[in-house]
Amino acid sequence: MSPRRRQSASPRVTRVLESAMAEHAARRCCLGWDFSTQQVKVVAVDAELNVFYEDSAHFDRDLLEFGTQGGVHVHEDGLTVTSPVLMWVRALDIILERMKASGFDFSQVLALSGAGQQHGSVYWKAGASQVLRSLSPDLPLHKQLQCCEHGLPCPAPQWVSLVSEQRVGCQQSSSRVPSGLAWLWLVPRSGISPWGRFTGNQIAKIYQQNPEAYSHTERISLVSSFAASLFLGSYSPIDCSDGSGMNLLQIKDKVWSRVCLAACAPHLEEKLGSPVPSCSVVGAISSYYVQRYGFPPGCQVVAFTGDNPASLAGMRLEEGDIAVSLGTSDTLFLWLQEPMPALEGHIFCNPVGSQHYMALLCFKNGSLMREKIRDESASCSWSEFSEALRSTEMGNGGNLGFYFDVMEITPEIIGRHRFSAENHKVPAFPRDVEIRALIEGQFMAKRIHAEGLGYRVMPKTKILATGGASHNRDILQVLADVFGAPVYVIDTANSACVGSAYRAFHGLAAGTDVPFSEVVKLAPPPRLAATPTPGASQVYEALLPRYAKLEQRILSQTQGPPERIPQAQAPLLTLPAQTH
Repeated sequence: MSPRRRQSASPRVTRVLESAMAEHAARRCCLGWDFSTQQVKVVAVDAELNVFYEDSAHFDRDLLEFGTQGGVHVHEDGLTVTSPVLMWVRALDIILERMKASGFDFSQVLALSGAGQQHGSVYWKAGASQVLRSLSPDLPLHKQLQCCEHGLPCPAPQWVSLVSEQRVGCQQSSSRVPSGLAWLWLVPRSGISPWGRFTGNQIAKIYQQNPEAYSHTERISLVSSFAASLFLGSYSPIDCSDGSGMNLLQIKDKVWSRVCLAACAPHLEEKLGSPVPSCSVVGAISSYYVQRYGFPPGCQVVAFTGDNPASLAGMRLEEGDIAVSLGTSDTLFLWLQEPMPALEGHIFCNPVGSQHYMALLCFKNGSLMREKIRDESASCSWSEFSEALRSTEMGNGGNLGFYFDVMEITPEIIGRHRFSAENHKVPAFPRDVEIRALIEGQFMAKRIHAEGLGYRVMPKTKILATGGASHNRDILQVLADVFGAPVYVIDTANSACVGSAYRAFHGLAAGTDVPFSEVVKLAPPPRLAATPTPGASQVYEALLPRYAKLEQRILSQTQGPPERIPQAQAPLLTLPAQTH
């Protein structure tokens, strides 16, 4: 059940990698970029898939002139959140100049790709394409694009909405959308969907609040395609994986939904351009980079994608795999073959498997909840916490618990709810039972909601665990038991960057004609951390339906107070052809 060790790749991939290795001393490579909320990062990955260079520019630390906190501007209303996009351009300049000063040999870069924070939108003013085509190698990028600050005002929508309003909007509009769409319902008048931060709703609000600015918009990019455009010197198309996070794409047909486009704003299809497969080579690098930094003219730009899809590539998930990030909030990355769109979770086109899909599930009560129970039931000691897991039996004697000290996302529940083996609600558990009830409950919830999106554990399934709790072997043992699959740990510190570099190699190797798994065979394998305990499958196959029914019982009996949930920021940019 362990992942395959380093082995020979297919002949086609071998030819690409051998070509890349022809001048070993020069270390031919691909670059992976990440334009995230708080920084811009880059890694260089050689033909043996070793990371040999990395750098970053942190917005709050390295670009003080933009006055951000956490990489964003929170406006006076406390609701509107934006990112100054010129800051990303300035960060790119800083990194490239550092690389040049360090002696980095740009002439050995075969291709590059990248990632951008998902859902954010960038608005290019009429004439901006000419600015991109006319970049002078004598000046840094931000000097040539700073005219964006003198363009039309950038209207910022509110990225906070009442949960109850979102659910009502979903119910009202679901019947208006044809089958086959990503789980999107645009409310015709309000523009609010179940996920107000998604790009379609940003565009709708911008059009409603400032139709003149919208009419002067030549192109609308995602953060990912915006970043790719900087390297191309022309507008880059949106890739299908990041595009499926807009609430505008029919994820099975991989085309824009005209119904949804019309619900947002007029002439939207021409402003977005046509989506492309995520492995597409979208063009050669701009002559600006050839002349200023020494990139080879043949350096290819592979379509940029969202940070989450890029992370899936960086973790090298395959069909049937699941990645579990055990952090402040817990996140599941799923590789799906036949998705079942639902109100919970996000489903995207798979960035490395054109016929497959990926899904994300977020659980707000993650490590902070585990730490609270540790403090309350294990004397603030992780060793005592682990001992409680080892000393209690699988299934916890039928005792089940739900622990949500803050309003949960998946499902929408708040409070602590404990049930005996007879399904009677009880006020408390013994300390060791409490600890196991927490961990088993967290992982059973993850499996139940993953299966609700179409995920199924397969014989070849492996679970990749990341985040702080992945260092606790006893927690990982419960994860392996609940899912009935082996658990591996993997370093994901730069997963979006590294995944982007892997995707660049994939694009060079003919993309959809070559499995991504062939391209990344040389990458270091993850480390096995836990395997299912014998008999675990029988225990949890009996408990999982009980847990699901109790969850529905709690949902039917509790109505959490409306909570304002900050949504992801939408960076806004207008790039005029000249200063006004």
